[in-house]
Amino acid sequence: MKTQRTKLPPRQKRLVAFLDSLTHAAGHADRVAPMSNYIKGLLLPIKRKSIESMASYLAPDHVGRMHQSLHHIVAEAPWNDDAVLAAARGKTLPAITRWHRLAAWIIKDLDFPKKGEHSVGVARQRCGSVDKPKNRRVAVGVSVATSVTSLPVACRLYLPEIWVDDPVHRQTAGVPEKIVFQTKSEIAIEQLQLMIEADVQRAPVVADATYGNDKRFREKLEAMGLDYCVGIQPSTLVWLPGSALTSPKVRGRAGRPLKQLQQGGWRSPFPVKELVSCLVGADLHRVGWREGINGMTYSRFARLHVRVAPHWDCKRSRPYWLLMEWLTAEKEPTNFWLSNLPESTNLQQLVTAAKMCRVAERGYEELKKEVGLNDYEGRNWRGFHHHVTLCIAAYDFLVLMRNLSLSYMEKVTV
Repeated sequence: MKTQRTKLPPRQKRLVAFLDSLTHAAGHADRVAPMSNYIKGLLLPIKRKSIESMASYLAPDHVGRMHQSLHHIVAEAPWNDDAVLAAARGKTLPAITRWHRLAAWIIKDLDFPKKGEHSVGVARQRCGSVDKPKNRRVAVGVSVATSVTSLPVACRLYLPEIWVDDPVHRQTAGVPEKIVFQTKSEIAIEQLQLMIEADVQRAPVVADATYGNDKRFREKLEAMGLDYCVGIQPSTLVWLPGSALTSPKVRGRAGRPLKQLQQGGWRSPFPVKELVSCLVGADLHRVGWREGINGMTYSRFARLHVRVAPHWDCKRSRPYWLLMEWLTAEKEPTNFWLSNLPESTNLQQLVTAAKMCRVAERGYEELKKEVGLNDYEGRNWRGFHHHVTLCIAAYDFLVLMRNLSLSYMEKVTV
């Protein structure tokens, strides 16, 4: 069912057309108006996008009725989040890639601070690789990004084991029976697989050390045919560069046969933070990686070919890029990335890929400030995911309008 579009300003016509594509994915005619109203509410210029606030702005003479409608569509109606996200992505992705190529698929923890303990997924936990534990919900988000714009395309709540193993909490919060405990890396792999099945244009996967330090995560990315540039901890073990790997010596008849590779006579690998001793002055290069209001931001980077220390599989002995960032004020490198990008990849390309997370961070900040990502007050599983989905849809519309304006300005300039 399509909304009447006559006598509407151009921006409103575009919003109506955008909402039509999303509400068609909702699966039922009765959900069209409530879903459209919820997204319109998220686009309102109000400080807090709670259901009560949106209802009072959308229908000041029928607040109670509007409140009930908005609450039902987000907390109770069983529509498919993936279908709505796919519809929003289908509208917006072509617009952001018209002038800039897709540069990365970005995986990032999303932080939802929360008091109490009854909201689904709330526990004392970390968000990201360096944050301190505190009471919060954490979700695994995936964005696609060009060099200037990010577009969130998927989001799934991470459910801690204390929630998965508590039947009372599960029932109260409406956690589906099919939901079992999964690590953040496992959730991210599922989301990436859905993107592959949807034939989303591929780009290198970028993530911080929360994901990149997981050896199985990196192996699954390679098995899926995906390039990556992911953060790792300074303690990650690698073989020293520049030495040939040799096959293990053959033992006698007794004992377990050795499979671990050896290198340069040394059996033990080294933490990446100790590879600074391998660097010389010519290895460090000043590279610009962010254009700010005060000009380009530069840092010192070095890259080496390394082999990730295998355990019992000699086949995984291929070389990888190790990228190190060494800030001028620091005594040693502080940030490390591991990448399977081709050998022909230059240093600037590696640095650009490694720093792509900042584009997604900017997008998530706008999701919070512009469309109320953190403002949902409900406690159940369905409500949390429906709210996040509709926030992403509302943000996609804002991104779409920006890119349409850019396209118009490009035409005028030409």
